[in-house]
Amino acid sequence: MTKIITLFALSLAVAASAPAAAGGNAEAGKTKSATCAGCHGPDGNSPTAMFPKLAGQHEDYLYHSMKDYKSGKRKNPIMSGQVANLSDQDMQDLAAFFAKRKGLNQKY
Repeated sequence: MTKIITLFALSLAVAASAPAAAGGNAEAGKTKSATCAGCHGPDGNSPTAMFPKLAGQHEDYLYHSMKDYKSGKRKNPIMSGQVANLSDQDMQDLAAFFAKRKGLNQKY
């Protein structure tokens, strides 16, 4: 019985420590992405190497990157300014939109 309780407690601890998945709405993200398009391209395929490609990146990665720019954990004055007024839902929606775009070097 002790082993079962220990396994159950361990399972709860692992589940609680897992990062929350971004749950954005890609259609809403498309509407919100106009500002992003100036640097990252309208579909997330940046027209220059100076700005990263967002298309096809993992949704959680994109979402957490924006959160980190907003909190100051990641330092970039341009991105910090761009995300400063975004709500958590805005960031989730944008992440969903760009994650669903096809990257230029992707075959799916």
